[in-house]
Amino acid sequence: MSSPIVVKDAADFGKVAVVMGGTSAERDISINSGGAVLAALLRAGVNAVGLEVAANPLEVLQNAGFDRVFNIVHGRGGEDGEMQGALQSIGLPYTGSGVLGSALSMDKVKTKLCWAGESLPTPPWMVLKAESDLVCCESQLGFPVIVKPALEGSSMGISKVNNSNELAQAWKTAAEHNCEVFAEAWIAGREYTVGFLKDQYLPLIRLETPNAFYDYEAKYCSNSTQYHCPAGLDSDREEELQQLANRACEVVGVTGWGRVDLLIDEEDSPWLIEVNTVPGMTDHSLVPMAAKAAGISFDALVWRILETSITTS
Repeated sequence: MSSPIVVKDAADFGKVAVVMGGTSAERDISINSGGAVLAALLRAGVNAVGLEVAANPLEVLQNAGFDRVFNIVHGRGGEDGEMQGALQSIGLPYTGSGVLGSALSMDKVKTKLCWAGESLPTPPWMVLKAESDLVCCESQLGFPVIVKPALEGSSMGISKVNNSNELAQAWKTAAEHNCEVFAEAWIAGREYTVGFLKDQYLPLIRLETPNAFYDYEAKYCSNSTQYHCPAGLDSDREEELQQLANRACEVVGVTGWGRVDLLIDEEDSPWLIEVNTVPGMTDHSLVPMAAKAAGISFDALVWRILETSITTS
């Protein structure tokens, strides 16, 4: 993680575009996050303007006098290096990870390959390219497994699979998202998330849902999902998992801010699942929840994320 850069005066940020929306399946979530971010910046006296973008964000960003971008576009087009590369091409600073870190971490399969190369723990998996791979999946991974589109967020297109018939349907469902599909061994245990902000790792949150897993409904619709922060871990174990998350980010080049999701199995072993480089930013999202537990208000969190757009170079 880079050394923290502290901005004291809102005027030092200049004119800020809060870019939200995009074209991915997470567009509506992004707009909700963007609205919360924009309101926080305005309360802090920042000269911020909200911009809902679609396919070509440069059309509204070029020649508009902006000094930097608070990128809150979730999913493909905003979180996968495309937005980052476009902004770099016009010399406009932005929040969060750069092109490489964004692109690698958005692709769950490429992320797992990087982690495996560094001997970091991630559940066994296999890519499902054709129907013939389903038989191989059953023999190699067994049941249950979880089937995922490699380039989607917010648990979209994900299914828990318990038998051959469910596997075939889950593969078709995930393939509707027009990206690589993979199956991952099911890890029975507890689910945690580790938020980070520049060089600071935030308190862990333990997620608990009556659903089969922490799916889209559990994240955005259910009133039965429980969030435990403190997570019930002793301080040494919590620090150990924060260090694992830090290493997971370093391996794929993630910087600035974000969230690492992991599972702890019934033998108390951790398993890395994914990294989110532009996570949700409403008052009910996980990073703000962890920040609050660390004594960081939502408005202070937004300010400090905006600071990641400023470098010493």
